[in-house]
Amino acid sequence: MNNGLEGKYVIKDNKKLALGYTTGSCATGASKAAAIMLLTGEKIEYVSFMTPKGIELHLQVHDSIINLEEGYASCAVKKDGGDDPDATHGTLVYSKVSMSKCDSKLREVRVHIDGGKGVGRVTKPGLDQPVGNAAINSTPRRMITENIIEVCEKAEFCGDVYVEISIPEGEEIAVKTFNPRLGIVGGISVLGTSGIVEPMSEDALIASIKIELNQKIQQGAQYLLITPGNYGTTYLKTALPMESAKAIKCSNYIGQTIDMAVELGAKGVLFVGHLGKFVKLAGGIMNTHSKNADSRMEILAANAMLSDAKYETLKKLMECVTTDDAVKVLKEESEELLEATLEKVTDKMLFYLNNRAHGALKLGVITFSNVYGELGKAGEVDELIQLIHDNMTSR
Repeated sequence: MNNGLEGKYVIKDNKKLALGYTTGSCATGASKAAAIMLLTGEKIEYVSFMTPKGIELHLQVHDSIINLEEGYASCAVKKDGGDDPDATHGTLVYSKVSMSKCDSKLREVRVHIDGGKGVGRVTKPGLDQPVGNAAINSTPRRMITENIIEVCEKAEFCGDVYVEISIPEGEEIAVKTFNPRLGIVGGISVLGTSGIVEPMSEDALIASIKIELNQKIQQGAQYLLITPGNYGTTYLKTALPMESAKAIKCSNYIGQTIDMAVELGAKGVLFVGHLGKFVKLAGGIMNTHSKNADSRMEILAANAMLSDAKYETLKKLMECVTTDDAVKVLKEESEELLEATLEKVTDKMLFYLNNRAHGALKLGVITFSNVYGELGKAGEVDELIQLIHDNMTSR
């Protein structure tokens, strides 16, 4: 049976990438199927429902159990992430549905949703769900509720419906996700705002960054430590007097991260990043992915020229492949040239960061090399280090 996604795809880098469906859609499908089976007493092989994206899914039902004696039915739907690299692809998402006795006087269906084995539990504020709730986000909860009500109304059932979502592999999968950093323990989250997975979705990654920013701010962090990725967190372990685990990873989305920090009410941000990525900031490039722009050597050469570099040095810079190679070229002419060039570069980084923030944030930037260590800094770095350290130790 067509699951509703055949022939549906997105184009990324001139490639067709198949769509998938979210854990929230899996939980919805399993819940609807279990409710149908409990009310009819008959097993079904497929279940259909409309996603918020406007795509109707037709999903296969697995591991069906109807236990009328104990008053429940359960089944599972297998996650399909399409062509998106997803730790949950192929995972079975289960729903166990039970109901109170039909109460015609009630004239409504009340749906109660909780998480079982492998579904994480929220332990820190600032997420979609309050502390103590199962990490089943708002959109999946709404999808489950609406589909359960639809099934019950067709069967003329009124009363309470209890839904328990479980993901047997969830605890094992959770270690591959951001959940431990976010304070979600015991498993993974049931997610999805559209019900559909779009491969390599930048919107999804930016949304996950915003979740972490919001959580830090909700927990009282007014000043934030932000780095693009693993190079930054490795550097922070030895270079600064603070826990690198507290740093937020922003990937290539420097500009969007500033926008979100301002929107969420942060007071300051210290950016720490490898020169290979951060040198682009000195050219006003706020999304540092190589597909958007490079200009690393052009930026370094322009600032070296302003620092009176020799013509031969400028030619060598433009032939460099990595920024470590470029630092070596500058260093070979003189330490003074290296220092002057990097001072200009970091000052330009700060200029464009401030330009993006429109004065709403106290900002600092540190750039480094894995080979040469710290290369430069600009802005209110020392004050921000102290403020961030104080934030961390007071919480």
